[in-house]
Amino acid sequence: MITEEAKKLIERVVNVFETGTPQGRYDKVTIYPDGKDKSLQITYGRSQTTEQGNLVKLIRQYVDNEGVFAESFAPYLALIGKKSLVKDEKFKSLLRRAAREDENMRRTQDTFFDLLYYQPAFQFFDTNRFTHPLGLLVIYDSYIHSGRVPDFLRKRFGEYPPSKGGDEKKWMSSYVDIRHQWLKYHSDPLLQKTVYRTQCFKDQIAAENWDLDKRPIVANGVAVEVT
Repeated sequence: MITEEAKKLIERVVNVFETGTPQGRYDKVTIYPDGKDKSLQITYGRSQTTEQGNLVKLIRQYVDNEGVFAESFAPYLALIGKKSLVKDEKFKSLLRRAAREDENMRRTQDTFFDLLYYQPAFQFFDTNRFTHPLGLLVIYDSYIHSGRVPDFLRKRFGEYPPSKGGDEKKWMSSYVDIRHQWLKYHSDPLLQKTVYRTQCFKDQIAAENWDLDKRPIVANGVAVEVT
């Protein structure tokens, strides 16, 4: 069973991976060359959604929620994901100001990341009959980082999930190991640098911390508790 406390801890660990703090930096705007054909793109928010991905959905939700900066954001809805806004200082300033000055944006982000990432991750977790909070952390991180549990990684190990008669701990350990190697030796240096994510999971598995009750959880050097 995944309690609200466990869910909060899971989210806080992933927030550290994404923005360096357990509470998450709602105003964080970064530019990475991880868009189509290695193009630069904006990533934004508590768990960093991308300009060429779901950023337009987040901003549309904020506008629909009648945020303080909704009128200023409205003209950008037709541009986000279609025209690069990497050099648009007004847009990037709006992103930062909305998160810093309007509680509505922070609430919108919480709802957005829950609906688009946590809930699909939990559905995968539940459908495959996983039960341990550490497993949900591993899966949720995959959804935030890769949008899913990639099929090509699942095909690289032979363990079955519990829904098909397999052992949960063996499946999760195998997936973490495969994903760790994929990140560590990836051709993209940006992905290589994210190996701290899977290292955190490997540390928790080694400590037999399947229920995430041995705390704090050290995520990329940051001690994470539920407060």
